[in-house]
Amino acid sequence: MLMSQSTSIPKKQDRVRDHGFDNYMEAEKKTRKVLKFQSLILSQPSQTLPISRFDSLARRLCLGFKENEAAAYLLKFPHVFEIYEHPVLRILFCRLTQKALLQIEQEKQALHAQLPDAVTRLRKLVMMSNTGRLRLEHVRIARKEFGLPDDFEYSVILKYPEFFRLFDARDTRNKYIEIVERDPELAICAIEKVREREYREKGLDAEDVRFSFLVNFPPGFKIGKYYRIAVWKWQRVPYWSPYENVSGYDLRSLEALKRMEKRAVATIHELLSLTVEKKISLERIAHFRMAMNLPKKLKDFLLQHQGIFYVSTRGNYGKLHTVFLREAYRKGELIEPNDLYLARRKLGELVLLSSRKAKVDKELVSYRRDTEVDDIVCVRPDYMENDLKDFGVEYEIEHDEEGKDSLDYDFVSDDIDETEDLDERMDEKEDTV
Repeated sequence: MLMSQSTSIPKKQDRVRDHGFDNYMEAEKKTRKVLKFQSLILSQPSQTLPISRFDSLARRLCLGFKENEAAAYLLKFPHVFEIYEHPVLRILFCRLTQKALLQIEQEKQALHAQLPDAVTRLRKLVMMSNTGRLRLEHVRIARKEFGLPDDFEYSVILKYPEFFRLFDARDTRNKYIEIVERDPELAICAIEKVREREYREKGLDAEDVRFSFLVNFPPGFKIGKYYRIAVWKWQRVPYWSPYENVSGYDLRSLEALKRMEKRAVATIHELLSLTVEKKISLERIAHFRMAMNLPKKLKDFLLQHQGIFYVSTRGNYGKLHTVFLREAYRKGELIEPNDLYLARRKLGELVLLSSRKAKVDKELVSYRRDTEVDDIVCVRPDYMENDLKDFGVEYEIEHDEEGKDSLDYDFVSDDIDETEDLDERMDEKEDTV
């Protein structure tokens, strides 16, 4: 068996699946696709879209739909999308249900309520870098994971000049976020608090807990005698903190390699602890690899420590690798949920809710017009008016067919900026009608 040069833990490990995390990602795969359709609808001035345009927009976003499949896809989620007949144009339109709009408002409120915590998370994230600076674009890509608003460059960085400094690099022409001053009180890792709790509650040996991590192997993982001894030895290896500057140390010795490898585990552990849902994609961790001294082969490195992290390949046909912090989850659910996490889970509940429980007009779905012109059908399903107390938000939203709406939406995707020209073409078509 191949052994790592810097630790006694075997370097080559087979990945053992954990169905709790994989099922979580399978449900999130549906939610991500629904979010893209939501963004398409909310990007319109009237927050409505004709059904005929969904096929062309879905192909532009490369959502994997064939011809006329995108419109049929909306019928699978009647608790999120409402299909109705336009009272003037007499064609089918789609808009969000009241439940979906309430979920968006709840997520928006939770995002603004935890903004002070997001500022602290961003400070700790920048402090973990070697030079005390991170590329703005890398943080922008992972802003949702760290609970930052879309306009965090203005609402967070420029709003707190005592914490952050934004500047342009002359050589690369990239914007960077720089920490103004390192706060020693923030340089405390989440694993240190966990060790203190474990030591006080379980009364473990101080020497065994001093540099250890919580290890919880997935079901079916084979732990032999020698592997257990190797993990025990690795747990006692000292390491440098992710917030400590290691530029002044000689990193060529074997002892330094051991410490740096364990420091990389602590860095990824702290990175996951700073996220809202204690998970982040492997590709987004790779953005911080150079700034935080992480190894090149991140996937193999994480598989070497399957008791601390779990890498799920579900959710995008094996193209997406999501890293979970195992100690933060139990049976696929976050142990200590926050308001923003709960608000995002509400959308997943609407997506997974059975369509049989929704009352949809059969005549509207089959698109059979009435013979009389005056009998115009505009369906408002009964499910929209019931069971709204579960969302915990007392908020009334009125749809306006003329293009005005009382909801100020801040969560539009970056991939739908191209739809403005399609709006102009659609307006011309409507004028001709």
